[in-house]
Amino acid sequence: MIVVIKSQTPASEIERIIQQLSQYPVTTEKIIGKDKVVIGLVGDTSVIHPEHVQQISPFIEQVIRVKQPFKRVSLEYRYGEPSEVVVPTPNGLVTFGQNHPLVVVAGPCSVENEEMIVETAQVVKATGAQFLRGGAYKPRSSPYAFQGHGESALSLLAKAREVTGLGIITEVMDTADLDKVAEVADVLQIGARNMQNFSLLKKAGATGKPILLKRGLSATIEEWLMAAEYILAAGNPNVILCERGIRTFDKQYTRNTLDLSVVPVLRGLTHLPIMIDPSHATGHSKYVPTMAKAAIAAGTDSLMIEVHPNPSKALSDGPQSLTPADFVELMQEIAPLAQFFGRGTKSAFTSMTQFGTKIPFTVGV
Repeated sequence: MIVVIKSQTPASEIERIIQQLSQYPVTTEKIIGKDKVVIGLVGDTSVIHPEHVQQISPFIEQVIRVKQPFKRVSLEYRYGEPSEVVVPTPNGLVTFGQNHPLVVVAGPCSVENEEMIVETAQVVKATGAQFLRGGAYKPRSSPYAFQGHGESALSLLAKAREVTGLGIITEVMDTADLDKVAEVADVLQIGARNMQNFSLLKKAGATGKPILLKRGLSATIEEWLMAAEYILAAGNPNVILCERGIRTFDKQYTRNTLDLSVVPVLRGLTHLPIMIDPSHATGHSKYVPTMAKAAIAAGTDSLMIEVHPNPSKALSDGPQSLTPADFVELMQEIAPLAQFFGRGTKSAFTSMTQFGTKIPFTVGV
């Protein structure tokens, strides 16, 4: 249930209303929007009669029951207003959200060594990305596949951030690793295989760090949003939803099926920002540029693109990774497209000669 407060209501009256609502066996949350203040009531609201709440104050504009099973995640909960996730990075604040420029996250599937991760970070930074992605801990289908370098890779991500100022997004797989990953990551990624690891969701949410929640391989949209609800219920509103392809019929031509329809569907269900990962979805680098551009046209708030200096020698997910040169070309192509759809940046494509020297695009090729 939400209680919508009239515009220009005195702060003292809002606090009085919250105090009155606290008599009910529910949790109250004040949500400050651009035009309205909304008070959310979470818990057993079946015993609360909207007309009784309406009588608490003449400054109450409306009382609405949230019908969706995902309460805090619901668009209704914010009275139809999209939320923002603001992430501090060494280069300044970056905002994920519907009414903000497209945010690009790029980098390799996994951190392999210092030279590789720093070089890739320099390329994606110079080309206009705001975040570096790279796995320190990797969930793999086979127990014999490369699982990531673990804690030592976290220090390499920290080094790449120091050199470039990029924000860091990396996956946490286990609650035991949460604290050390959170020390380095600006955004904690919960991967597709852990989307319904509820103990991890709750503990990651409790860190207060922004969370990137990837959709599970076979998850319905409602299951995905209910997983996000666990994080918000832990007191953390900073969640970004990432569509990375779902398992359907065809495994011969694409790795997964990129469900671009989730963008308009989610817009009608939730206030949370949306990211699209065409690399994991297609599994083939040649399809990534097309689907990245389609995602922008569909209205995504962010893109996650895999980039590797030498994909043929990558320790994981090489076939879906763009080379640095391919990534530069993609960023040149999407800059005017993002601008056309109102998601451009002031500096959509940065000079390739940042950091004082020309970036070595040919290294490892």
